[in-house]
Amino acid sequence: MANERMNLMNMAKLSIKGLIESALNLGRTLDSDYAPLQQFFVVMEHCLKHGLKAKKTFLGQNKSFWGPLELVEKLVPEAAEITASVKDLPGLKTPVGRGRAWLRLALMQKKLSEYMKALINKKELLSEFYEPNALMMEEEGAIIAGLLVGLNVIDANFCMKGEDLDSQVGVIDFSMYLKDGNSSKGSEGDGQITAILDQKNYVEELNRHLNATVNNLQAKVDALEKSNTKLTEELAVANNRIITLQEEMERVKEESSYILESNRKGPKPDRTSEGQALSEARKHLKEETQLRLDVEKELEIQISMRQEMELAMKMLEKDVCEKQDALVSLRQQLDDLRALKHELAFKLQSSDLGVKQKSELNSRLEEKTNQMAATIKQLEQRLRQAERGRQSAELDNRLFKQDFGDKINSLQLEVEELTRQRNQLELELKQERERRLQNHRSSPGKGSQKQESKMDGKHKIQEENGKLKKPLEESHRLQSHPVDEQDQPLLSEKPQTCQLCQEDCSLTKNVCENCRGTFCNACSTNELPLPSSIKPERVCNPCHTNLMKKYSTSPS
Repeated sequence: MANERMNLMNMAKLSIKGLIESALNLGRTLDSDYAPLQQFFVVMEHCLKHGLKAKKTFLGQNKSFWGPLELVEKLVPEAAEITASVKDLPGLKTPVGRGRAWLRLALMQKKLSEYMKALINKKELLSEFYEPNALMMEEEGAIIAGLLVGLNVIDANFCMKGEDLDSQVGVIDFSMYLKDGNSSKGSEGDGQITAILDQKNYVEELNRHLNATVNNLQAKVDALEKSNTKLTEELAVANNRIITLQEEMERVKEESSYILESNRKGPKPDRTSEGQALSEARKHLKEETQLRLDVEKELEIQISMRQEMELAMKMLEKDVCEKQDALVSLRQQLDDLRALKHELAFKLQSSDLGVKQKSELNSRLEEKTNQMAATIKQLEQRLRQAERGRQSAELDNRLFKQDFGDKINSLQLEVEELTRQRNQLELELKQERERRLQNHRSSPGKGSQKQESKMDGKHKIQEENGKLKKPLEESHRLQSHPVDEQDQPLLSEKPQTCQLCQEDCSLTKNVCENCRGTFCNACSTNELPLPSSIKPERVCNPCHTNLMKKYSTSPS
């Protein structure tokens, strides 16, 4: 029973919420063919049938919720009109059809929640129709009655005459309330707007109830004013009657005094008749005095009632003022809620625009990331190719060093020995020159022999320079064209010593433009025009002698 109550309450929540949302989105008066409205009546029928006691009849047991609904007219007099109209409908033959018609008429009247609350509050009357664990006897029924307040914002119009309510099958369609995960996750702004709409509906319903109570209080005030006027009229009539009774009493006193005097003066036989008249007058006087006392008591009662009515009027006026203040505050709250609704709608639009912009920016960033990923892949491929080239260059460099390292060392040793021999020959040449100069000074007649010896010395020197030049050029070519890690030629470091005299020439280093060797100032003092340039360029001493020889032998 507890699980059934919980399930029915959840279904009532879903049906009421779905009906309100769909009706507000539809924006028109609902009729009997509207699917969410039909499901709402089916759910309400199941809620009213839960835990219903079976009544034995001639045809068997019967479970109908029309019996509890008939009690509403005793609790709320306004429901008598609905009950009478349901009983007057010609097409309804079963209690179930009457109950369904009653629910539709109560919804059209926008008082279904009020009637259900009044019915649920009378548990002692409902115990005749429901089991103790029924939904209408527990808290779930009160919750459903509170949820029905939101339906007062819906305008519905039903035609009962052409509708067959007796033979309808009340089956709940759960497919209307099954939604996917994406649709169930509403944004925060939609939740706030629905909450504001619920608050607005609640305030409007509360305002309607307050207006109804104010109208009832005003009717009571009018009735009290009418009764007050009637009491004032009755009081005036009672005062007039008292005055007439006082006049009659004075007149009776005068008559009685006159009769007594006449009896004293007159004969005795007439005293009996006069005594009778006097006794009758006394009785009449007692009756009149008693009547006067009764009228005075009634007057006091009327005065006290009038005071109580005036006090009640003051209390009612005070209550009406408080209700009016509450209405003003509620209207102000309603205006604030409307302003908040507009503000939230504006914020929702701005947030939607921001979301669109962020989605566009996100798509652009994704495109850029894809492009960057493609470029990174290309760079990785290039890096792999460069790594392979570097490895091959290292391998080639290693092989080159293995192949030519021994040759370079042997050539360098040969160059050193040749330079050493050349230095010795230059020294010998200098000594020979000095000796020849001395001989020339001592014996000038021997010029031809000296010239021949001089030419022989020059030829020897040129041959030696040619021999020296070949290993120098070969070593220079090997040193100036090594292979690095990327198979590209690198310039070798130029020697810091002169290639002829083997002296340190780091400060006065000169490069021969013919053989590209490094020489000091003493070994490269000559300048000659070269085939590559018109202007004279600095050349070393061996290149100078060779070039002079070439220039001297050439016909030009």
